[in-house]
Amino acid sequence: MKATGFKRYFFNTSWLMAEQILRKAVAFFVIIYLARYLGAEKLGILAYAQCFVGLFSILASLGLDPIVVRELLKTPEKRDLLLGTALILKIAGVVAMWVCMGIGLCFIDNARITIFIICIIAAGVIFQTMNVVDYYFQARVLSKYVVYVQSVQGIVSAAIKLLLIYIGAPLLWFAWVFFFDSLVLGAGLFLVYRWKRGKISTWCFQMDTAKKLLVDSWPIALSGMAIAIYNNVDRIMLKEMAGMESVGIYSAAAQISFAWFFIPAAIANSLFPAIMNAKKTNEELYFQRLQTLYDFSVSIALAIVLPIAFFSIPLTVALYGDAYILSGSVLSFHIWSVLFAFLGMPSGKYLLVENLQLYALFRNASGLTVNIIANYVLIKSYGVVGAAIATLLAVATSFYISYLIFPKTRLLFEMHTKSLLGGHYRMARAACSAMKKTALFAKTPKREM
Repeated sequence: MKATGFKRYFFNTSWLMAEQILRKAVAFFVIIYLARYLGAEKLGILAYAQCFVGLFSILASLGLDPIVVRELLKTPEKRDLLLGTALILKIAGVVAMWVCMGIGLCFIDNARITIFIICIIAAGVIFQTMNVVDYYFQARVLSKYVVYVQSVQGIVSAAIKLLLIYIGAPLLWFAWVFFFDSLVLGAGLFLVYRWKRGKISTWCFQMDTAKKLLVDSWPIALSGMAIAIYNNVDRIMLKEMAGMESVGIYSAAAQISFAWFFIPAAIANSLFPAIMNAKKTNEELYFQRLQTLYDFSVSIALAIVLPIAFFSIPLTVALYGDAYILSGSVLSFHIWSVLFAFLGMPSGKYLLVENLQLYALFRNASGLTVNIIANYVLIKSYGVVGAAIATLLAVATSFYISYLIFPKTRLLFEMHTKSLLGGHYRMARAACSAMKKTALFAKTPKREM
């Protein structure tokens, strides 16, 4: 039974990783051509619009994602009730997002084209409410069905963007691609649920369930709000303090860093059920798995970060062209945020399992505070490179230093420190030990004469 369970988690992770690698590779290939085609200023407009919508995006999810998955694991018989309630709550969240975003636009000076693009991207968010289907497949460790939809959507989106570049389309058309992406993904999730699991018409809403979900999710929602702000505030502040071209320069570098974030996210999301099961049965095994996951995460992160940091300038010039040479300097700092992201994403799952959502709120609020202050100071002194340094300081504060503050999270700080100081060496030794036990490294028996 254990082997069967392990295989399910392994194959679920494999599906997630394979799909993410495909989508990220295609998307990165497209962003290179898009950056070259649009130039830094127009790329900055598009990135700024996405970030502005991103500032309000947490209102569309309300922090429900991990809570609904957890409840589906606990009470699978309440599937229709949980999914229906979550859908209605998310639709209400999207409406609240539109209202707050409209108010925000009244206080910021933007060109008309920028406002149009923001509105188009924001309109597509309504279709993202169908990702409640993903909660069900996550809980059942059946992510491959969602992978099918995401893969098709990613490839179609990339093809359309390349076509628009080929025909010399104006900037506004690329905003409609984001709207189309959300529409295709929402429709695809609807269809795959109908195909595999039944009718959405059986979903239902219950006020008591809604209240329970919101009571559990509000710390995650506030935490997510902090994440949304500090993930996007750097480009908002860059636009106000250094101009739209700086946003494009920064975004080109950030794309290279963000391209790697899917790895810890996919692993953490897929192994969440296994982590919960380990805690139920064996506390020691639970913490062993966590430490092994952190050690492995640091090893992978360093293998990514070190070569990119050393070759950042020739890498960005080779990808984007000479016009983006400053992006190399940005990348040399920004890429180090990947290291802490590899630790932070699994830790978010730990805080959820331990019912420490309030501490997740604190860690993200601390990162947000550092990010805003550091951006304000460093952009003035160092321009677009200062924004990259500010992001690194914020991520390190949020996903590492903040755990030192409270006794209940200090264990995470110790585990992270242990991984940062020697986790990759322990992983290497364990790998060598495992290899020595295989037939490949076994001594050849002597033949009898």
